Amino acid sequence: MTHHCHCKCPPLGLESLRVKDGQLRASSFKRRGLGPHRGRLNIQSGIEDGDIYDGAWCAQYRDKNQWLEVDARRLTRFTGVILQGRSSIWSWDLVHTYKVQFSNDSLVWTPCMNGTQEAIFEGNQYTETPVLALFNTSTVARYIRINPQTWYQNGTEGDICLRAEVLGCALPDPNNIYAWQTEPTESRDKLDFRHHNYKEMRKLMKSVNEECPDITRIYSIGKSYMGLKLYVMEISDNPGKHELGEPEFRYVAGMHGNEVLGRELLLNLMQYMCQEYKRGDQRIVRLIKETRIHLLPSMNPDGYEMAYKKGSELAGWALGRYSYEGIDMNHNFADLNSVMWNAIELETDRSKLINHYFPIPEQYTSEDAFVASETRAVINWMQNIPFVLSANLHGGELVVTYPFDMTRDWAPREHTPTADESFFRWLATAYASTNQVTLPPTDRRPCHNKDFLRHNNIINGADWHNVPGSMNDFSYLHTNCFEVTVELSCDKFPHASELPIEWENNRESLLVYMEQVHRGIKGVVRDKDTEAGIADAIIKVDDIDHHIRSVADGDYWRLAEGYFPSSRTCQVMYDHYPTICDFRLTKMPKQRLKDILAKGGKLPKDLQLRLRQLRLRKLRVTTKAINQRRAAAAKRAKRV
Repeated sequence: MTHHCHCKCPPLGLESLRVKDGQLRASSFKRRGLGPHRGRLNIQSGIEDGDIYDGAWCAQYRDKNQWLEVDARRLTRFTGVILQGRSSIWSWDLVHTYKVQFSNDSLVWTPCMNGTQEAIFEGNQYTETPVLALFNTSTVARYIRINPQTWYQNGTEGDICLRAEVLGCALPDPNNIYAWQTEPTESRDKLDFRHHNYKEMRKLMKSVNEECPDITRIYSIGKSYMGLKLYVMEISDNPGKHELGEPEFRYVAGMHGNEVLGRELLLNLMQYMCQEYKRGDQRIVRLIKETRIHLLPSMNPDGYEMAYKKGSELAGWALGRYSYEGIDMNHNFADLNSVMWNAIELETDRSKLINHYFPIPEQYTSEDAFVASETRAVINWMQNIPFVLSANLHGGELVVTYPFDMTRDWAPREHTPTADESFFRWLATAYASTNQVTLPPTDRRPCHNKDFLRHNNIINGADWHNVPGSMNDFSYLHTNCFEVTVELSCDKFPHASELPIEWENNRESLLVYMEQVHRGIKGVVRDKDTEAGIADAIIKVDDIDHHIRSVADGDYWRLAEGYFPSSRTCQVMYDHYPTICDFRLTKMPKQRLKDILAKGGKLPKDLQLRLRQLRLRKLRVTTKAINQRRAAAAKRAKRV
């Protein structure tokens, strides 16, 4: 029944939900919310203790006969177990030591041995840190039991609670000759499915660039705290320049360094687009010809390296989330929401209120402002390129969230819509409804403690939890760009063996979402006499209290649905192509200009815009100073 093996098998999928609730049984459980179906690695509890979404399996009794059983549903070579304590704000419960038993029929059980004795495995000292135990001989069986022997006891308190993952390689099923047809472990696409650390990511991006030099360009938008470059892959038929009338799109992944699926999907996406472009796939050719696409696979490379070193199962829920300095970048952008809401409260005259292009608050631009180098780099990038549409890829849940992410009165959660609520819902749905994981028929259960299935897998960010200073809100209030957050997977760091399936799940969504950049209206605002493009012309949509501006060449995009009445009526159709709506503006009469200048007057430039440019310049200057200081310190350290 046993044979030696020093290899580690992949996880069965308690964490990734590949193992279904029906495959988990237990000797007893305290209540439904602590049932065997909650005994999954890294599962997160709800705030209310005692709800049905609790953070572990907990036995009803406190003795050495309690067990959690996993049915692998076929003969499996079990090689190890990973254990974690209970996720709870209120209780501290964990298992210190445990035994393991195996069975082929769930009736007769054989213990896992260590020589002549039953093996006793070390469990947890902390509730969050996962601990791996490898068996010294692997065992082939169908069922496995985890059987706690000692646990944290606090007088009469202290329950037997655990979250687990089981490592095992499924044996080929002798009764199923066509197993390979029923199990889609592979993807049709020939892509590099594995986790790439910083060096490997750079290498892969370089190889895509060499493969498709005419449509790709790699550039860096800045450096992380530890000096790793933030590389972007640009995909476009004219890499390196903004073409008149061609919208700019971005995907950002890895803002939280331990949420790694987005990084791999963007690396897959650049490979895939290069391959398909060369094959002449019309859909991809069209996307590349009509859009300038920017992919930033790793916004927080420092955090990623930390999580990567621990590996998929052992990184836990938080390691690598933050920047090297401990900053959560999704709370690190300037909070323009408060600026806006304060203005609304103070201003009685509605017509004076600004509703877009908010300047960065003064205190945010100073050198000692607690703003990560990575955040500064992204703000600079947003300024340099007139993005129209973006998505920010996260992990740990399955849902697409849209702005605002921040609630008005710092309520923990409350639906807080933007003026573009209906279009944001459309964008979120475009991704969520094409994702294979969320498609019916689904026997999918909620990941952790909130059921997003009821909301069709989309939610207003602030209605989920309050996030001041998010990238999405900043993007909407400070630039012309609409951005949503895509939570890609229940498991933040899926095992490499899950990557092909995750690509299959997300490929269509990633493409469909990019295609949404061609909805709404676009056009060029030109000077009637010289035909030169006019920058910073304000484009307003009736009934939507959020303006946008034309960019350097005078071109603009207004993502929208429905109609667009203006000094011209432009009807927006639901086609792939945006409605073209150009404007010709007449300059102020020459005589009036001469008068202003004769009086020594300055040409009226939108004050808000001036402020915005000044603050941005200041942010760049302080960033430069910080980087120089850091470089000098590094040199000194080297000399020492």
